[in-house]
Amino acid sequence: MLLDLHSKPILPPDRSVLSELDWGEVAALWNGNQLGQLHDWLNARWSRLIRNSPLGARDPEAELLQALAFATLALFFTQNQNQSGALLLLDDAMLALGKYRPSYMGIRIEPIYGTLQDLRPMLVGLAPDADCPMVPFVYPKFETLRAAP
Repeated sequence: MLLDLHSKPILPPDRSVLSELDWGEVAALWNGNQLGQLHDWLNARWSRLIRNSPLGARDPEAELLQALAFATLALFFTQNQNQSGALLLLDDAMLALGKYRPSYMGIRIEPIYGTLQDLRPMLVGLAPDADCPMVPFVYPKFETLRAAP
């Protein structure tokens, strides 16, 4: 097998992803408990963002999208009897989201982080396929900050 060792230009980051983000769409999916769809929405934008970025997954905006995807999937898993997966993703989400508290890119991070923080001790020690420890399962609405006039 021959390798193509010619240098290829590094394309600029796909920053159009950020300008095209519709946090209203995120809020509708989050608030409607459509977490599987929201995870896919976030993941698609994260993938586009890191594709040509020199920072890759270390890009702060990409890391935020990934952290939100982790939080979303953790909430989805705990509702669908995958407590070990929920705990793993919850820890990853908290680690990344902690850097962006209390808000970032117009999103209120603190309520999301607080939900994960409250849920974590309930998941510890549960059987991997146990039912959701919170009945009813209620979490804060996805909130954005209003732009200053």
